[in-house]
Amino acid sequence: MNTSIFLIDYFNDSPPIIQAAWIISGLFFILISGLILYLKYLRSYLRKKEKITAAYEQEYEYALITYLYAGNEEEAISLEQQAIIDLLKNYAKDPFKRKILIAVLVKLKNEISGEVAESIQYLYYQTELVDYALSRLSHKKWFVIAKGIRELKQFQIKEAYDQVIIHLNHPRPEVRKEMQLYMVNLFDFEGLTFLDLLETPLSEWDQIQLLEVLQKLENQNISCSTSWLQSSNDSVILFALKLAKIYNQLEGKNEIMQLLHHINKEVRLEAIDVLSYLNVLEAKEILKLDLQKRSEEEQIAFFKMMENLYESNDESFIMKYIHDDVFEIKVVALKILKIVNREKFSTLKSESSEGSFLKIVNFIEKN
Repeated sequence: MNTSIFLIDYFNDSPPIIQAAWIISGLFFILISGLILYLKYLRSYLRKKEKITAAYEQEYEYALITYLYAGNEEEAISLEQQAIIDLLKNYAKDPFKRKILIAVLVKLKNEISGEVAESIQYLYYQTELVDYALSRLSHKKWFVIAKGIRELKQFQIKEAYDQVIIHLNHPRPEVRKEMQLYMVNLFDFEGLTFLDLLETPLSEWDQIQLLEVLQKLENQNISCSTSWLQSSNDSVILFALKLAKIYNQLEGKNEIMQLLHHINKEVRLEAIDVLSYLNVLEAKEILKLDLQKRSEEEQIAFFKMMENLYESNDESFIMKYIHDDVFEIKVVALKILKIVNREKFSTLKSESSEGSFLKIVNFIEKN
């Protein structure tokens, strides 16, 4: 009692700054104590949840394995299998249990193939899990929609095409990405038809992911993508150019050459690169006509093309650029000259006294 009175008197007699310090220290003590108690509760809760989750996983795995081996040739679904379906269907009504069940199904589906994998997919239908996934597609929250599409992709539910394609131009890129991956994973090259209606940007990362899926397909016979080269969506054009390059679509060279005059510089640069890769000589002559009016990046891209497509009759054109201000252009012009007319290249040493130019000539001569 005396101690309490002493502390109160001490506090009251202290300067305001000391009183404030004590108050702040007290508040921090209460806050830290509260956080410690909360963290202990959270750790206990998570451990308990992990144990419950592990128990359910074990139970579901056992039920699924039993289901897979409980079939017989006489019945499409045996009585034992039907009992398991009814049990899992009941479990699926609870969101927490449903999440665990789906995770176990996905894990099992990824580890097996053939008829057993088809049985897992059939079970996904029978337990009505597919209905929960489909219901997510009309949800107000974008991440719920994305999860729904991803789940339908994992279980290869092609029948959901109409509900998934609705999200083609969804405002959230995460939803669009899941929609795109659903299309190519389930419908291969035919799934790319969504590009016909795509109005939103197809990001570079999206393009990389799509190409990664496509290049893993067994059937690599892609139909010509010329219609996408005429798209009003520049990102679709850029993706179509990548397809033309990867799959050597020379039949689309006329449409690609038209892109040399596209309003978007990035499209023009990509078109130059693809035409060079496809060895389209006509493109070289088109670019020669207005090269000076083009950007520096396009001029450099053109000379990279020239390095790949040069001919002996290009000598007079090349000579105009051996002293160009742009280093990359100058180097390529000298490299080509060395090949098409070695004698004229050799005379450059005696005709020029510019030190930096002679260094480039000497370097090219030795390599």
